[in-house]
Amino acid sequence: MAKKTILNEKSMDFLEKYLNNAAPTGYEWGGQKIWMDYLKPYVDEFITDTYGTAVGVINPDAKYKVVIEGHADEISWYVNYINDDGLIYVIRNGGSDHQIAPSKVVNIHTKDGIVKGVFGWPAIHTRNKSKEEAPKPDNIFIDCGCKTKDEVEALGVHVGCVITYPDEFHILNKNNFVCRALDNRMGGFMIAEVARLLKENKKELPFGLYITNSVQEEIGLRGAQMISERIKPNVAIVTDVTHDTTTPMINQKAQGHCEIGKGPAIAYAPAVQQKLRDLITDTADANKIPFQRTALSRATGTDTDAFAYSNGGVASALISLPLRYMHTTVETVHRDDVENVIKLIYETLLKIEDGETFSYFE
Repeated sequence: MAKKTILNEKSMDFLEKYLNNAAPTGYEWGGQKIWMDYLKPYVDEFITDTYGTAVGVINPDAKYKVVIEGHADEISWYVNYINDDGLIYVIRNGGSDHQIAPSKVVNIHTKDGIVKGVFGWPAIHTRNKSKEEAPKPDNIFIDCGCKTKDEVEALGVHVGCVITYPDEFHILNKNNFVCRALDNRMGGFMIAEVARLLKENKKELPFGLYITNSVQEEIGLRGAQMISERIKPNVAIVTDVTHDTTTPMINQKAQGHCEIGKGPAIAYAPAVQQKLRDLITDTADANKIPFQRTALSRATGTDTDAFAYSNGGVASALISLPLRYMHTTVETVHRDDVENVIKLIYETLLKIEDGETFSYFE
């Protein structure tokens, strides 16, 4: 008997289009428009804010408010300096990995469109093997085929232009989704699929549901901070990615054990409200949804922290998607985990009651 899947052809078409579109931190609006267009049939209205966070709302008149959230931005670079020989030096926009940069093709975003470039690097034949210099943020550079600074500027490239990688979506061995920016447009994709399932299955919720795709997570959870103050939710269920620690050179004693294909990772951390988390794990058990556990010490490092500590305290929890090779252009997740995150959020929403406080003192 064939396994029943959640994702359909329309879902996958949306996922590919959404991932292939560039949406670097501070420039998320193109991706947000794609996301909102897909979500439109499944929500009653939209909220957007000054910096680009987008929210699809179901039952907007309800007083009790539940957020499900992912973040829309991807890591990138900024043009920081153009030297007299027409080479471009960069600074990070988010946690971009300098070690993967050499030999990568890049898109430099200008007012008039994309300018292509490459992160150059000295050939192996020319390097001093006894003291090879590693790629560092201050020595990697972009060559866009120009000989002078004036030539570069004539292309429309200037200090402050944002730079992304063009690597596009593909699938390894039938079930492994690979692309840059799975962190965390997979989150936006999964919460949109939850909204689709609620609509298609004709589920009526006793509260307002705010499907929230936040901006600027990669530089400090800023979008979630702003939109939480506007929505003032009672509950927030955040989804982000977490490390598959079974790949080489990761210390599991320090990082814990998590593996793609083994289910969502449910977080234990001070920002995670324990009664809400228990509802999620109980829901997983009741619906036979496989899951893993992860411990996150002082902070989760995700938008969970922004929601949890806003508005006098919001009951918040984190459901993470295991991912390999974070902040590279070959980020990898497993289809089963994607479907199980969607299913777990969906089923948990059906368990939340109108007005539930998750208080320890009632």
